[in-house]
Amino acid sequence: MAILVSLFAFLFTLLGGFLALRLKRRLALVVAFGAGAVIGVALFDLLPEAIELAGAPQGADAVLAVAGAGFALYHLLHSAASQAARRGGLGAATLSVHSFLDGLSIGVAFKVSAAVGAVVAIAVVVHDVCDGINVVTVVRRGGGDARAARRWLVIDAVAPVLGAAAAGLLALQGAELGLALALFGGFFLYIGASDLLPASVTPEHRMGPALMTVIGMAVLYVAVRLASL
Repeated sequence: MAILVSLFAFLFTLLGGFLALRLKRRLALVVAFGAGAVIGVALFDLLPEAIELAGAPQGADAVLAVAGAGFALYHLLHSAASQAARRGGLGAATLSVHSFLDGLSIGVAFKVSAAVGAVVAIAVVVHDVCDGINVVTVVRRGGGDARAARRWLVIDAVAPVLGAAAAGLLALQGAELGLALALFGGFFLYIGASDLLPASVTPEHRMGPALMTVIGMAVLYVAVRLASL
């Protein structure tokens, strides 16, 4: 199931790349909604589920510590991608590692339940539209031609499918599974707050992106509540 769902991440990554140069003005609103959705899935789904799986009261402390470590780790990966952006291929490779981790998070979430997996998959798919855009932009900025951009776009699109498949090899359960979810919760908090939100801020849209972020969080909150019924 996780691999099947990750195919949507593959398709939406390709979609984001193909739209990279066509919807620049309206893209900010899409990115803002995605930021709210990704933050929402971390706050309303992954971290509460991780605390529940961790068990004992001290488990909450461990979950928050691991979530913080996930945030820091993703920051390091993102910084590496930014430093490598001028070299095109290296930046795209780092972004593809991000996408692999996205797929891994889908696979781990489905180990908890189909409902948790579905909610995480929604957030990943929204984020992967932006991933596709970023890969094309990084390669072209680094001097790569359209052929190179398409090649890296395909690699980045395949990465979450491989990540979801790799999750099937992990024998996680109980508290270990909770800590894994906490790690990905930290990833998602970084993606939403430090990656997508700044990219959505544009002078011409004024309050539009902020409202779309709130709507994205609200939609994920409702989705999580419905999934738990």
